[in-house]
Amino acid sequence: MSLSERIARGVKATFGAEMVHLAAQAGIILVLTRVFLSPDEYGLVFLAVAVFAVAGLFASLGIPKSTAKFIAEYRERDETQLRHVLRVSGTYNALIAGIVCLALFALSGPIAAFYGEPALEPLLVVGVGYVLAHVTQSYLTIVFQGFGRVSLSAAVKATSHAAQFGSVVLLMLAGYGPVGVIGGFVAGYTLGALLGLVLLARLVRECPTPETVEEGLTRRILEYSVPLTASQGANVLYKRVDTLMVGFFLSPLAVGFYELAKQVSTFVIAPADSLGFTVAPTFGEHKSGSQIERASRVYEQSFEYITLLYLPAVAGVVLLAGPGIEFVFGESYLGAVPVLQVFAAFVLFQAIDKITNDSLDYLGRATERAIGKGVTGTLNFLLNLVLIPTIGVVGAALSTAVCFGLMVGYNLYLIDQELELRRLRLLRSVLVTGAITGAMALTILALTPYVTGPLSLFGVIAVGIAVWGGASIASGQIDVRAVRAHI
Repeated sequence: MSLSERIARGVKATFGAEMVHLAAQAGIILVLTRVFLSPDEYGLVFLAVAVFAVAGLFASLGIPKSTAKFIAEYRERDETQLRHVLRVSGTYNALIAGIVCLALFALSGPIAAFYGEPALEPLLVVGVGYVLAHVTQSYLTIVFQGFGRVSLSAAVKATSHAAQFGSVVLLMLAGYGPVGVIGGFVAGYTLGALLGLVLLARLVRECPTPETVEEGLTRRILEYSVPLTASQGANVLYKRVDTLMVGFFLSPLAVGFYELAKQVSTFVIAPADSLGFTVAPTFGEHKSGSQIERASRVYEQSFEYITLLYLPAVAGVVLLAGPGIEFVFGESYLGAVPVLQVFAAFVLFQAIDKITNDSLDYLGRATERAIGKGVTGTLNFLLNLVLIPTIGVVGAALSTAVCFGLMVGYNLYLIDQELELRRLRLLRSVLVTGAITGAMALTILALTPYVTGPLSLFGVIAVGIAVWGGASIASGQIDVRAVRAHI
């Protein structure tokens, strides 16, 4: 199978899983916001999820991504070491996760008291299962990525998210309230993890048994996990600590607005997530095989596709955030509108990061990336301390967008150092995409006054997409024949 076919197949599998994820997440958000929970309860649930994310960082410590990096490397030069890589990383990951889960159980009461929210404690107790199941599922999906079997990662993710939706709805109908939401998440991740363990067992049977273990391999796996842990820690600073700070300085209601805006932005990021997850391991393979030029062309094309998709998407989100929140989630969530508009810039930066971030890990630049992420993550934390108390929940979104943009700029510098990118070509592509975005935005702006309900909202979105598609094809940014061939 050629590289382009492999990437296309992986993108389709991962994007399919993302569609299941997004459908399940959309269903969960809609039933929670429109039927089962108040905005305060909604915020309380996702304040607990933010706590779980911090616990999950300490429960994995970068080991899964380090494992995937060494699997991708040894698949090319010595398959006999693969079983050892899996055995070492799996043992350490399970041990660390167990310790963190015990600590979370013991600290559930003090954490709830810290936030002044007694209703948070039972969510944190159930969250012990959330952390354990999620860490296991994440480890397996990343390991499959290292094997270049992203279709298996997609199967695990799709199973988890589909099961989450069904479990959450059943538990809410049974009257379990916010605790039922967390319980539904636990059930979904558990089913996904069980499937992943079965699939991994089959892969391991195909790996040759090592006669000897390469000297220093265990140490190198653990050493490489250190910068990855720092990088993931900064990622938590960007994506979860802001939620924790909003909950501390403001209220669960503000958390509800903030998290809803952030969750809407994740719907827009799905295609970039699929592409980045699929192409990242190929960079490590190309570097190992001294095929830098080929890796450079893959990145260039990925960058062009991402900007072509996300510059117009950002404009659409800014222009239609108000009617979108009102007609989809209800007037009680209109406080999320300005947050979502600020998050539009974060969506663009995150889309670029999806094809850049993991790629640097596979290119061996995890340490430098961790430094950049750590510095800007710390800056984000400090800005949140200033902006949240002064301008409220919008300040958290503004801080996140600005600091994440700085980090992505640094990552682009690193990727440019590793690959042979044609900068003028990329600049021309961005300028053409900017013109297409302008044409689409003017069309949407002219039609926005006519949005009076869900049907007219989706009609305006459809017109905007049509303008974008026509302009992209006319300018040559989209090659219809190539798209048809991949489909």
